Amino acid sequence: MAERTILHCDANSFFASVELLLHPEYKDAPVAVCGSEEERRGIVLAKNAVAKKYGIETAETVYSAKKKCPQLVILPPHYDQYVKYSRELNRIYERYTDRIEPFGIDESWLDVTGSRRLFGGGLAIAERIRGDVKNELGLTVSIGVSFNKVFAKLGSDYKKPDGITEITRENMGQIVHPLPVGTLLFIGRRTIEALEKMGIKTIGDLAAAGPLFLEKRFGKHGVTISRYARGEDEGPVLVPSEQDRAKSIGSGVTFSSDLVGEEAVERGLMPLCEEVAAQLRYQNRVASTLSLTVRDEFLRTISRQIPLTPPTDLAKALLDRALELYRLEWSPQKPIRMLTVTAMNLCEAEAEQITLFDEEQHEKRQKRRDLEKTVDEIRSKYGKDALSYGQNGTAPSVRRHRRDEN
Repeated sequence: MAERTILHCDANSFFASVELLLHPEYKDAPVAVCGSEEERRGIVLAKNAVAKKYGIETAETVYSAKKKCPQLVILPPHYDQYVKYSRELNRIYERYTDRIEPFGIDESWLDVTGSRRLFGGGLAIAERIRGDVKNELGLTVSIGVSFNKVFAKLGSDYKKPDGITEITRENMGQIVHPLPVGTLLFIGRRTIEALEKMGIKTIGDLAAAGPLFLEKRFGKHGVTISRYARGEDEGPVLVPSEQDRAKSIGSGVTFSSDLVGEEAVERGLMPLCEEVAAQLRYQNRVASTLSLTVRDEFLRTISRQIPLTPPTDLAKALLDRALELYRLEWSPQKPIRMLTVTAMNLCEAEAEQITLFDEEQHEKRQKRRDLEKTVDEIRSKYGKDALSYGQNGTAPSVRRHRRDEN
């Protein structure tokens, strides 16, 4: 069977690049795309190369960025334009293959194995795509070329901006193995910390560790990351129609110490609601019912459901209803060992039918949706731990980020 050729195309500084196309007068100025400038907790969503020279980082607060660079030009995000340019990017990719899997608004995997006879090898196709994007859209893309999706993603991150990197079986030891283990796809902060305590600091270290050894420590996830590090990812590039369409979407956790009281429970519920809401938005779906499952210290379990009106894909709405169920069904003095949040009765997300009486509420929901989508995008680049919401699901605050966006 012939070796696959997979590309990962990543539009560089996407939000900022689109804004500079809309505002060419700022092309030589330090520019940041930010949330509400009036709110000190507003965050930097993207920045251009000039702003980066001042040390401004994606996900830091507007207040902090302004201290570093008082002359920083603040531009509000224009999500409709980002969606428009994202579609244009994928239309260019469609010239070279019909096997395209979007990974966020500005990234896509392409399986070009069947296109090599028409356009040449992976490097040649990557060069053509990069030229088309630059000439037709005025954007730059970094592209990874490899024999699997994980290494193609590493390749697009390797040389930014406007770079192309090919990772082959012959050069993977030279390119991939020296990289920090945290650069590997789907390895989060807690796994990084655990691996480093085991003396595993690079992808090469991870590849050398036995899968059975990793499975004992991390379970199935240990086997998965071991295979990724050794270049054994065989995951296909899935077009949207091939991706799983679950009947429900859930997220749960068993806590190392019991939760007691509403404040502790809210802190436990929020990341679960965030995860479920992000998956709903990724699949372009909304939920009409929320289920909350609670288990106590003696492993007694209850599960209750509540309607979601209107159907939603917002973490804040899921959190509010989950807390409502908690207050109705659970004594605040009673310890909780496990929580699970599940979105049920899913349907395709459609434009809301707005009346004069709910226009204000619709506007609030749309602003919240824009905020949560922005968080989705930042987390897709910097990991799930990059941002956390404040108490009661308010504006996000920075936890940390692993790498800076070029």
